Amino acid sequence: MDTSLPLQGVRVIEFCNVAAGPFCGMLLADMGADLIKVEHPGGGDTLRNWPPITDGFSENFASLNRNKRSVTLDLKSPEGQARARELVAQADVLLENNRPGVMKRLGLDYETLKALNPRLLYCSISAYGQTGPRSGEGGFDLTIQAMSGVMSVTGEADGAPVKCGVPLADFAAGLYAAFAVAAALRQAQQTGQGAHIDVPMLGTTLAIGALQTSEYFGSGKDPGKLGSAHPRNAPYQAFRCRDGYFAMAAGTEALWRSVCDVVAMPELLADERFQSTMLRARNQVALRDLLEAVFMKEDAAHWLARFQGVGVPSAPINTYSQVLADPQVEHMEWVQEITLPGNNVTRTFASPIKINGQGLPIRLNPPALGEHNALLQEGSDA
Repeated sequence: MDTSLPLQGVRVIEFCNVAAGPFCGMLLADMGADLIKVEHPGGGDTLRNWPPITDGFSENFASLNRNKRSVTLDLKSPEGQARARELVAQADVLLENNRPGVMKRLGLDYETLKALNPRLLYCSISAYGQTGPRSGEGGFDLTIQAMSGVMSVTGEADGAPVKCGVPLADFAAGLYAAFAVAAALRQAQQTGQGAHIDVPMLGTTLAIGALQTSEYFGSGKDPGKLGSAHPRNAPYQAFRCRDGYFAMAAGTEALWRSVCDVVAMPELLADERFQSTMLRARNQVALRDLLEAVFMKEDAAHWLARFQGVGVPSAPINTYSQVLADPQVEHMEWVQEITLPGNNVTRTFASPIKINGQGLPIRLNPPALGEHNALLQEGSDA
């Protein structure tokens, strides 16, 4: 085991499915934690069935479950519950993302396990939290994006409700959970006392909407849909050009002056509609139309080169195949090979973090269901 990793020596037991919990577990495992994933023998994590499937193994599952070991237990049986408690008794962290009440029915709730292992950090990820009027409700990324207001500010002003294309509610919860566990580990190690960490997806999704909630608190008005535009900055959006679109963000006065130079429209600097960031944001539709009339004369590559040449942040509207082939991604060595069960080699996006210039290694390939069941016979200290 690599002793240079920050969480080396920390054992995590994961009782999680699909995205938020497994993502949290993978983040901890990437940092060196010894993570044992407990799955049902009848099929395991439901993400195992999500396409694309390579020789019977889900590449979606692989993307969230590297650096883990898999054991199978029937948690509805007394024997499975007893074995799970034995695993947790020797662990530092438990992760679960069931509806509140499920773990208690299984005899695996925090109070029960705290009696066996007082130093245990028990992290629960749920849709709405462990208490309150909605705590018994389930939720998925879509419903949390809807509930949290994200869908009310996503898309074009006159368009139907759409969710963000990336499941940000799931992954925001996973990130918050991993951060909370890593922070609480220090206290648990110092005091010998664990804690129950409650991570509600609704709360974490609202938390990353800080600019939107503060806009409402400050103005009393609901933020609205702006497409790719920004409520307080302009020009700052995707712009149409001769061969499609590109993104450009001139978020300061100096950058705004550079934009005017690039498009050879010094008259915009004197236009009273565009005299400040606030005014440009207020009149950004008119500003967009003026700029796009110029942008339509050239392709995106031309404008990207011009803006990058004067330091104005800009970027192509990439597909995933395009960004994954970008030289910066290659330089950072973020795309790495992993081997799936059956010896099929595929690629995955590894941890983006470097410590002292070194990336976090993929120590274990994503496991087959129950691949490490020998742990259950060898003892919980294996």
